[in-house]
Amino acid sequence: MANNKVLALVLLVVGLILLFFAYQSSQSLGDQVTEAVTGRFTESTIWFLILGAASAVAGVGMLVFGKSARNY
Repeated sequence: MANNKVLALVLLVVGLILLFFAYQSSQSLGDQVTEAVTGRFTESTIWFLILGAASAVAGVGMLVFGKSARNY
């Protein structure tokens, strides 16, 4: 397995873990109260969402386009 493929898989797994933590954080009582009052999630939940989504998208992008882009 190439180093790029390993890196892509690591990024994907880390992204999914961060998205799971974002979901768990958004379901907490404190975050639910903050969302009800302000209409927004807490800052830590937003960071989990942003970093998790970016990491997962980068991992999928590397898996899908990494090898095929070099063949052309």
